[in-house]
Amino acid sequence: MPDNPRSTASIGGHPIHAMLVSIPMACFVGTWISDIVYWKTAAMQWANFSIWMLSAGLVVSVFVVLTGLIDFFGEKRIRALPNAWIHGLGNGLALALSILNAFIHSRDAYSSVVPTGLVLSTLVVLILAVTAWNGASMVYRHGVGVRDRGLGR
Repeated sequence: MPDNPRSTASIGGHPIHAMLVSIPMACFVGTWISDIVYWKTAAMQWANFSIWMLSAGLVVSVFVVLTGLIDFFGEKRIRALPNAWIHGLGNGLALALSILNAFIHSRDAYSSVVPTGLVLSTLVVLILAVTAWNGASMVYRHGVGVRDRGLGR
């Protein structure tokens, strides 16, 4: 097939997964940063920022996961890419750790962040670095969800 693997979950040809994925990523990185600041300052507001960003990231992740699964199972050429498996399984692990982190962050401020919350936030950010690289590889190397030029689609 001459055309690129298509995103099954799309609006007007634009992949929904790609549109939404930056929101939880920014929230989870923000959680990590605010955890570091809380660890260094012990200012309670940073622990509050962490749980709010973590919660927002988890809520939007529901839609990111749904659209990602629709794309993954809706196009066999996507499932054939090793990058897609690393991206999906890694993000599943990051999501599970983030859910656990939300429970940890629901405790008193100091015990919610130091050390367990900070360790979990750090692990999530490291995993997201790998999965984002693989997601970008799917788009930029394999053309997943990208229209072929000149075909008028």
